[in-house]
Amino acid sequence: MSGLWNRLGEIVRAHERAALVSVAGTRGSAPREAGARMIVTPDGGFSGTIGGGTLEFEAIDIARRQLAAGAPGAHLRRMALGPALGQCCGGEAQILFETFTADRLAEIDRLAALERDGDLVTTAHLSDGQALERSPAPPAPDAPRLRLGVDGTLVESFLDTGQPLMLFGAGHVGRALVMALAPLPFLVTWVDSRHEAFPAAMPVNATARQVAHPDEAIAAAAPGTFVLVMTHSHPLDLDVCLAALRRSDLGYVGLIGSATKRARFVSRFRAAGLPQPAIDRLHCPIGLPGLDGKAPAEIAASVAADLLTRRQAVRGQQTLSEAVAAAGAPPSP
Repeated sequence: MSGLWNRLGEIVRAHERAALVSVAGTRGSAPREAGARMIVTPDGGFSGTIGGGTLEFEAIDIARRQLAAGAPGAHLRRMALGPALGQCCGGEAQILFETFTADRLAEIDRLAALERDGDLVTTAHLSDGQALERSPAPPAPDAPRLRLGVDGTLVESFLDTGQPLMLFGAGHVGRALVMALAPLPFLVTWVDSRHEAFPAAMPVNATARQVAHPDEAIAAAAPGTFVLVMTHSHPLDLDVCLAALRRSDLGYVGLIGSATKRARFVSRFRAAGLPQPAIDRLHCPIGLPGLDGKAPAEIAASVAADLLTRRQAVRGQQTLSEAVAAAGAPPSP
């Protein structure tokens, strides 16, 4: 969940109280990993997920009843994922329930501000029934999302781990794609030259940028950023693709269109002096092979699934590289 403390503050202000439900640990098979979180309102509404199914429904009911009873502080419950819960995972989940009321808004706002400033890591000590007093700790790239020690020491990280993505074009497909990516781990910078093309409201993981020359926005992309090009103009598509392909450190460059469009663009790239290795980095058509629907929502679903696969591959490569470096051994050919 991105911006958890800000979202929690919004919900507490709207409902006067809310419960934060976190997976504190697992044993065996479980729907979600430690650090998965959701916020539950007094009426049973929720934001986020700890895995769905009966486990989540039961956790929502427990949180709702604790809110109704005014149960303060933090409570840890072990929930077996077996027949009694109507699930067959066979494992066990430790679920942490915390109640927040309006008198804790100053604390929530302080953590929200720290979260906005960068990667937030906190430590606390869990004592059943007592409110957790989280203290900021130095950020660390290997900080766990949530780790609960046997002595009750709780370490949590609220890190922005979404894959950066620059999306060029706020047309029908662009809008559908932004909505498809809304619940997924992507941080979208949405670029268009037309201010009126952006919707009045957009997902929290998307930021609109209206710029006169979208191709110039490529310079601001962080290394590893995914780039998707689907503007209202083929000449503009060409300019943005050229700017992206001239960089060798972007994670992915995709262009909406057919194989015919790709062939025409390749000819223009060569005329512009772009070397073949750079041209080969262009992905066009985009999306998963075999999904041929032309409706914006169908294209968006296909592209989102493809982007998730590519993000997973990148994260796997990074994990392997980090493991090799930690072992002090050269990577195998």
